[in-house]
Order: sequence, then C-alpha cells, then structure tokens
Amino acid sequence: MTIEIAHPEPVERPWGVAEGTGELRSWLTSGRSDGPIGEIWYERTAAALAPPALLLKLLFTSEPLSIQVHPDDAYARSKGLANGKTEAWYVLKAATGAAVAVGLKREISRSQLLQAAGDGSIAELVAWKNVAAGDAILVPAGTIHAIGAGLVIAEIQQRSDATYRLFDHGSKRELHIDDALAVSQGGPAAMPEPARRIDRERTLLVCSPYFVMERLELEPDAIRILATELETWVLVVSGDGRAGPHAVARGDALFVQSDRVEIHAGPDGLVALAAYTGDRLISHLLQSADQVTPATSATQKPFVEVVVAGPSPDVR
Repeated sequence: MTIEIAHPEPVERPWGVAEGTGELRSWLTSGRSDGPIGEIWYERTAAALAPPALLLKLLFTSEPLSIQVHPDDAYARSKGLANGKTEAWYVLKAATGAAVAVGLKREISRSQLLQAAGDGSIAELVAWKNVAAGDAILVPAGTIHAIGAGLVIAEIQQRSDATYRLFDHGSKRELHIDDALAVSQGGPAAMPEPARRIDRERTLLVCSPYFVMERLELEPDAIRILATELETWVLVVSGDGRAGPHAVARGDALFVQSDRVEIHAGPDGLVALAAYTGDRLISHLLQSADQVTPATSATQKPFVEVVVAGPSPDVR
C-alpha cells in the first residue's frame, strides 16, 4: 500500500521559460536553475524502488519544440530500451494561437519524408491544430508530432526517453533521421476519441493500451475515496484540500498504488488529473465514503470496458 507526495524536478530545455516567469512560479515553488525550465518531472520520493511504468510531467514552452516521433515497444527493445513511448497531453494554459501538431496532413512516402525533414518543409506537412485549455490529445508511438510555443501542458507517458528528432527549427541539436524514418507513420493521425463524462465528477480524457487519463472535479468540501490497485498518478490543477495525511494544492502530485485514499476538497473545490496504468476505465476509482468497496480480489473485474486505439538528455 503506497501513497506519496511526488517530488517535482525542474528540467532545463532550450525552448522553456525563465525561472522567474509568473506561470512557472504558480506551479513550482522550489528548485533553482541557470537556464530556461521546460519541464517539471514528478518523481517518487522513496529511494531504491523499481521505476514506475508512467512518467508525469508539466511542459512550459516559449518556443516550438522539435518535430519528432517516438518508437513503439518492439522497436525500442530492438535498440536495447525497456519500452517505447506513447504519451498524452492535457492543455492547462494556451496563449492565443497556440498550437500542437499530431500526424501529417497527407500520406507521404518514406523518401518524401526524408526530403521534407532535410529541407525543412516537414514544418508545413505536420497537421497543426490550435488548442485551448481543457483539450486532451493522445499521441501514440509512431505518430509524428510537435508542440508549439505559448503552452502549459500536463503530460502522462510511458516511462521512456526514446525520442527521434526529424527537424529542429535551425537548432544544432542532433537529429535521428534513420530511426525516425523507421518508426514513423507517414500520414494523418487517427481521429481522436472525444472526452466523455463518466459522472458529474469524472471525465474520461484518454484511454490508450498503456494508460488511462481522467479529470476529477470535486465540489467544495466534498469527501471522496480514491480506490486503486494500479499505479496511479494524481496532479492537482486547481483548488486544494487533503489527500490522506497530505495537504495538497495546485502543482502537487500524488503517487498511489494498492491503496484507498480519502480526498477532502477545500472550500473552493478541487480539480485534478488522474492517470493510471492499464487499458480500461476503473469503474470504482472515485467513491463516496459510504460506497467504499472491499479490496479487489484477483478474480474480480473492477473495470468498464473501453475500446482503445490500437533530469535526462535534452530529447525534445
């Protein structure tokens, strides 16, 4: 049984924001950096533990990121890596005109993709889309993608740094053309599933073969039980309250596994993202105090079936 407050680790990125930026200060109250901070990684505080399957991040962009792609599990393992990288984004804040790119505008051949990466025309081939706060985007492994400037994004991903850059806007950072061509799907991305209300407190944002991401919205002073047997990350995005023995507020993250945690929303309510391993929605994830179920046995199936589509090196 585990419940921990995750430790936020600021990570420098050339496309990040200055440490004194107001938006960054509202999410990160500690940590010093000499360069622009592009990410906050949430890490478990307990030492000498097996690494989690998922990685929770915040991204802050003042410039566009590279156009890149991540491998699937099979290709990553052929390179000696533990797994590939499917990820999902939840937009927390977007400047006017801020955009992300997921997939290409049209099908192209491998030779055309090679040429587009070489002459920079890939920046016009990727399918850019304006985004706003509250948007959720799934980025399966093999999908060419990019993130534009002016965004604050919460990201949940398979725990991997396997990133292959195709184009980097004039930067002199290393590209990974051969690997990128080997794993890229040279066409439009699959149509995303829209967010779906589960009940008045839960919204399903993303369901992938590796993780599920939800938005939880608790009314002022509400008391609920978070019940999960799986690795689960919870990020508070507004409001405050208590989670078990811990006071929590915006920017705090929890790691929970095989536990039942009482969450008490503060006087302004509490909104959080919850992401957990697996490919199915957990039906009993959030319960009222008088609805708490016994610990789930190995023979029980606490899921609702959902159809799914099939600090570190500077990787972005």
